[in-house]
Amino acid sequence: MTDPRSARPQAAGPDRRAVLRGIGWGALGAAAATFLAACGAREPQAGALAAAGRESFGADTGAGLDALRLSMPGSLANLYPGQESGILNYVMAAPVAEGLMTVGSDGALVPGLATGVERPDALTWVYTLDPAARFSDGTPVTASDVLASVEAGRDVDVSPSTASYWAALDTVKATGEHEVTFTTSYEDVAFGWVPTTVDALWVMPAAAWKRKALGGPTAPLLGSGPYKVAEFVPSSHLALERNEYWRGTPGRAASVRVDFISDDTTRLLAWQSGAMDISLNVPLAQAAQWAASPRTLLKFQPDRSYAGLTFNTAKAPFDDVHARRAVAHAIDKQALVDDVLLGQAQVATALATPEQFGGVFTPEEATQRLAEGEQYPFDLETAKRELAKSKTPDGFELDLSYPNTGPQLGTAALAFAKTLEPLGIKINVKQLAIEQWLAELGEAPQLSYMWYFNTTGDPAELSAWFLADGNPAGFSDPTLAALIGSAAGIKDPTARAEVVLKAQSLMSEQVPYLPLWWGRSATAFASTIGVADYTSFTFNSLWPLQVHPTAGAAS
Repeated sequence: MTDPRSARPQAAGPDRRAVLRGIGWGALGAAAATFLAACGAREPQAGALAAAGRESFGADTGAGLDALRLSMPGSLANLYPGQESGILNYVMAAPVAEGLMTVGSDGALVPGLATGVERPDALTWVYTLDPAARFSDGTPVTASDVLASVEAGRDVDVSPSTASYWAALDTVKATGEHEVTFTTSYEDVAFGWVPTTVDALWVMPAAAWKRKALGGPTAPLLGSGPYKVAEFVPSSHLALERNEYWRGTPGRAASVRVDFISDDTTRLLAWQSGAMDISLNVPLAQAAQWAASPRTLLKFQPDRSYAGLTFNTAKAPFDDVHARRAVAHAIDKQALVDDVLLGQAQVATALATPEQFGGVFTPEEATQRLAEGEQYPFDLETAKRELAKSKTPDGFELDLSYPNTGPQLGTAALAFAKTLEPLGIKINVKQLAIEQWLAELGEAPQLSYMWYFNTTGDPAELSAWFLADGNPAGFSDPTLAALIGSAAGIKDPTARAEVVLKAQSLMSEQVPYLPLWWGRSATAFASTIGVADYTSFTFNSLWPLQVHPTAGAAS
């Protein structure tokens, strides 16, 4: 969150959080390259997508569901996000293990295990636990369980993927039978997101943390959420059933089954056969086929992902702002959105996504405000003039890697590499396995991709890292770092949002980062399934509680 970024364990790499949260949604553009190779398919494909998602969910029948059936691409090796923090690990863990707070449909923090939080001073957070909370084995949730879960969450061996998020925490104590008090070592408003299931806390019984392979098939998650794990087979499926000790309104579905189907065609056939009710991460290149099914509502929703380029400002040629501006002006971001992502993305103008200003701005208002910073419209003549002012007026050659989990990044890179060639700039695009890509990023290449999935509703989630000291761009601006650092102590959400916007605007003048697009993901729903208050935050919350049966889709 602010300082914690630079305090993360070195072994985690400069963007471990970004990479791991990106793995889950990789299927969004999995066949983008195939699409571009078949240019003739563009018009019907785009037309079908334009028509998709126009229908709304049908009316709630008020009935229950014997079973809710989902499919997702790939597989999960572990359900505990502290061990494996792909975005889909977060989605699957959310109905099982709770945090002290959770996220609402508008992206704001709302009560979870805690009924509320008080801030007696700038460094203290006092959470009152719901006395009715029970784990799925029937035992009550105690302050001791919370303490054990926090300590496990801070342990880099137990929670290697999320331990670093707790860097601001100084102490945590039980200050009452149903009360837990945290103190931080410095003021950081964003710390409020840490003890949540969209960031770094999944409360389980103290004894559970002593089990080996926690979160795996032999030691599944044990939490206090509305569902419990009935079976987990990493190569096959996850089965959930209602937690009889859930203190809230039960979910309509008596059980939930999630099938892991790696092959896109196999998953499409399963959908067409009626075997699934919801399918996550519909591949973009197949979206028209999914949308054509008469039983399908295909919904595109912002997934709060950021895709952009990082210029290493400590290395040539990007230690020169004119070289950075030249590249920025030579990339047609709108064309990438239209052609590579078939219009199912939004041109990014800043680091924060528009959906992260819940309670302060609507996404539409945030989009306008985020665009107030310096923009770099596609203009090759301007790009040439900027390059002529640089220390490398004749151009340069460098490599740009992308992970195999995000092939759309590679397709986009090949596209803009072509537009850079007339400037004398040659970009060698190469695909790497996710592990290799992560290792390469640790070496701070001249030019790199950042693919980051924000899970919180904090507008500073990415910029607090990208604009602080030790940032991925090697960018040093004490004034800017101090400005973004000051946001950590601003309690008023509107005032804090304004500081975040100002910092990003100032950053854009020096362009250490070039935002490309904010992503959208596609989810298929059977026409007999509805979701209450469906937003980009739905699957980060207790999502099975929002699902209900319908008589059919409404126009």
